[in-house]
Amino acid sequence: MKILVSFFSVFLLVFVTHAQINLDSLWNIWQDETQSVTARLNALDEFAWEGYLFSQPDSAFYFAQMQFEFAESKGLKTQMARALGMQGVSFALRSDVPMALDYYQRCLKMYEELGDKNGMSRIMGNIGRIYKDLGDYPKALEYFQRSLMISEETGDQRGIANSLGNIGLMYNRMGDSLRALVYFQKCLNIHEEIGDKVGEAGSLSGIGNIHLSQGDYPKALEYFQRSLKIFEETGDKKGIAVSLGNSGRTYYEQGSYPKALEYYQRSLKIFEELEDKLGLAVSLTDIGSIYQKQGDHQKAIVECSKGLSLARGIGAIAPQKEACECLYDAYKASGNGNKALEYHEQMLVLDDSLRAEETTKKLEQMEFQKQMLADSLQKEEEKLKVQLAHEEEIRKEGRLRNIAIAAGIILLILAIGLYSRVLYIRKSKAAIEKEKDRSDNLLLNILPAEIAEELKEKGYADARDFDMVSILFSDFKGFTEASTKLNAQDLIREINTCFEVFDGIMGKYRVEKIKTIGDAYMAAGGLPVPTDDSVKNTVLAALEMQAFITKRKMELDTVGKTAFEMRVGVHTGPVVAGIVGVKKFQYDIWGDTVNTASRMESNSEVGQVNVSQATYDLLNDDVDFTFEKRGKIEAKGKGEIEMYFVSKA
Repeated sequence: MKILVSFFSVFLLVFVTHAQINLDSLWNIWQDETQSVTARLNALDEFAWEGYLFSQPDSAFYFAQMQFEFAESKGLKTQMARALGMQGVSFALRSDVPMALDYYQRCLKMYEELGDKNGMSRIMGNIGRIYKDLGDYPKALEYFQRSLMISEETGDQRGIANSLGNIGLMYNRMGDSLRALVYFQKCLNIHEEIGDKVGEAGSLSGIGNIHLSQGDYPKALEYFQRSLKIFEETGDKKGIAVSLGNSGRTYYEQGSYPKALEYYQRSLKIFEELEDKLGLAVSLTDIGSIYQKQGDHQKAIVECSKGLSLARGIGAIAPQKEACECLYDAYKASGNGNKALEYHEQMLVLDDSLRAEETTKKLEQMEFQKQMLADSLQKEEEKLKVQLAHEEEIRKEGRLRNIAIAAGIILLILAIGLYSRVLYIRKSKAAIEKEKDRSDNLLLNILPAEIAEELKEKGYADARDFDMVSILFSDFKGFTEASTKLNAQDLIREINTCFEVFDGIMGKYRVEKIKTIGDAYMAAGGLPVPTDDSVKNTVLAALEMQAFITKRKMELDTVGKTAFEMRVGVHTGPVVAGIVGVKKFQYDIWGDTVNTASRMESNSEVGQVNVSQATYDLLNDDVDFTFEKRGKIEAKGKGEIEMYFVSKA
């Protein structure tokens, strides 16, 4: 139930956003030969898009082919490209990935020939969505970013927003909700600036679904309600119904069943007015599920039976499964075991059908890969034919030569072969050596040198205890607020700039970088090889980090750009260190010292380095430092801890 509603919401926001069109009027314009060619083609394009593409995509393909052929006869490449794009969408809606990609690529090539950058941007977004659905996220991201770059170049704000939304959806699919949220927020900001109410409502719904998946129900409701308000202002009944359903789903997840029921019933009423059978099937099953949760099994049976009947009528498998599950629970709870068993069996059959659909999708993906391979093999076969023909010609010429010359050629070929083999062996050795160097460098970039050597020698690295390690934590203040002021690329670029400098500082003071967690940076001095000056070096590194951030903020403030401010904390004590995992492994540390160091950072202040009593005791007599006693400060989970601000003397 929940998966279906969420999908339906996204589908609505992407596609059901246009005003009602008089299809008969459009068809009459297309057939009226007294109209201009452009007017006729525009009418046919709109007729196919609005009337058939999302309900009968095969028919839309037919009308788009009419558009393409007529435009081709008039030499109108822009209209030809639009027809190819619509045909690509029709295949995508029918899950025919290879054909969709083929038409999209043909469309893109035509837009490139025309120099139509807005068309290029739109079709690149479509191609990116194909690769996203195939699970090829790097390829999808490549096309989304190319689309974004073109929209930024042309100043197409709506195109920029769409590209950001596509990238956000991709990161959300990968489970990276933080990045998805950043992109959706940027998308929302642009839609608000240009007054695109439909785009604004779609962005709000996307953000709401991220918060719902994270269990942040107040935030989810806030965004769903804002989306609902926009649909009410624009009079979009279907949008209102889906937004009400989203709010109902949020209350359902919280266990607020009366409130959820209120929203689902309001949604149901609108779907009845629209005669939307899918919306009705989902809403009725949602309502029946709430009655079941409230213990009213008879009402649950009535509503879920209605939902099941409607879902069967339109052949929607997922809603049928949800309705059968509701009926199974209701009959079981009311003591009717035979009926419960009947719906349980139906549920299993429908579950098999859903699995079959998923298998079909995977097979289609395999077929796509197979077709790509077949194309490659065909090219190789053509090359082989040319090569064989060439060799046959050589053989014909060879028959005219005497045996001595032929023997000489054979010897020469053998000599060349042997020489080529020697060169090949040398190149292979060089390539292997180069790859070995690359793998070693990569390993050293992930692990400390001593640990990397141990891992290469033994195949594993033992965890070790360290008595005195200085842990450094840093964190940017107001990172979430700053992320709303910077676009996604500038945000990542600024973080990377700061962290690159931090990495250099760590190398300078021989402090081991442990990891980054979002905008937080963690490092440790005194491991894997303990040194006498590790505590001092860690504090010096922390002070230099703060000095860099302070200077960078001053520079960026002068040009009106957003800059970060930072808190830093250091604590010294015993830890355990070792390698975590077998895939994407990393060198990590554990112990109460790590937790205390984190509290030092969270209780620090902007521009300051906050150290614990243990670190202070080790450096108190060092003439290079000045300490400011802060007294005992309450630290979460630690009680009161003595803290000191440290600075260079």
